[in-house]
Amino acid sequence: MPTNSIPPVVLRGDVAVADPLSIVLGFLEAWRLDVGGGSAPGSFGEIDLRLANRDGARISASEIAAVLKRRRRIERALRAIAPDASLVRSDDTIPWPALGELFDAFAGIRGVGLSKATKTLHRKRPALIPMLDSVVQKYLADDDPGAKTPFGERALELVRGYKNDLDRNRAALSRLRREIGRTRELSEVRILDLLIWADQMSPP
Repeated sequence: MPTNSIPPVVLRGDVAVADPLSIVLGFLEAWRLDVGGGSAPGSFGEIDLRLANRDGARISASEIAAVLKRRRRIERALRAIAPDASLVRSDDTIPWPALGELFDAFAGIRGVGLSKATKTLHRKRPALIPMLDSVVQKYLADDDPGAKTPFGERALELVRGYKNDLDRNRAALSRLRREIGRTRELSEVRILDLLIWADQMSPP
């Protein structure tokens, strides 16, 4: 029986994570994940990019400067998305157009791809935006329209694919969020990210 009777989380390829709570708690202990800080929900600044680097974004000083040139455009898109917007809610409540505009604000910045952009934006809307790093992109390969697709459109398709996995595991992920919330605040989006990482990085 899974820890605290939390149902297994079923990933793609029919991979059933029988004890997801132990895996997430293990990540929290090993990585000492920091989910706080940053500018106000409708603002965007250098601090948000610096915090993304704590999450492994590796954004250089020149890239930070280039992103900050888009600051007004990024903030305009952020303000069109409620701070508590969540990917686990019904599809018709998710501000897809505004989210696409937010992703588009990062398009064409040299050295800044989906991984760096979403690691920066995740803290701004942690229940809505997954970190689309190389591991998660590989996991979502069936939903990836390809690198030639416009930046914002590609990001949206990957997020839609991510939502399918969230929806399939909504009950288990909600239970995990409540259980972990006794000591740390993690969204269902971040919890699924950690479970994908655990699966993808485990030995074959």
